[in-house]
Parts: sequence; C-alpha cells; structure tokens
Amino acid sequence: MDFLFDPQILTHYGLHFLAPGVLAWLFFKDGWRGAWMLMVATMLVDLDHSLANPMFDPSRCSIGFHPLHSYPAIGIYALLLLVPNRYVKIIALGLLFHMLTDWQDCLWM
Repeated sequence: MDFLFDPQILTHYGLHFLAPGVLAWLFFKDGWRGAWMLMVATMLVDLDHSLANPMFDPSRCSIGFHPLHSYPAIGIYALLLLVPNRYVKIIALGLLFHMLTDWQDCLWM
C-alpha cells in the first residue's frame, strides 16, 4: 500500500484524472463535465503500451518510445488544435496534456 503515498504516482494519476477536469472547467465552461470525460477517455492512447515487451517498465520513458507517444504523433495532436471543431479540440487538448503528464514521469527518472 506504499504506492498510495508515492509522490510520483500521486502526481501522475492526479494529472491524468483531476487536471483534465480543471482544464475542462477553464476552457469549456459550458459542458465542462463532458469535456472532462472526453479528455479522460484520451487515456486510451495508452493502449500502445501493449505493443511493448515488457508492457510496463518503470525505468522506461513513454515519450518517444511508444508509437502513440512518439514525437510525430505529438505533432499531429498539436495540429488537431487547429481543427475548427469543439470535440476535436477537446481530444487534442486531452492527448497533449496526457503527453505532458507522461513526460513529467520521465523527469522523475
């Protein structure tokens, strides 16, 4: 149960679940709950971890390693912010914030 008090784990999952709620409230006040849920759903991007062996390695930085965490993919997520569609922008923001959260994990290493 020590993992419950691990600052890295608390930061990582706090940023994955709570911070998107704050972003949704700041940028999408009308319908922020739906925006929050959509941003949390972008965590499905972690399915690319299933392509790695081992699937989870605490000493491996996800950014630049997994296909959906690659720099070209991150560039595409950034370009999605330019699409004039509210839902695409929410997804793009969720994906970019997910990458930022995973990148902060790399800094802990």
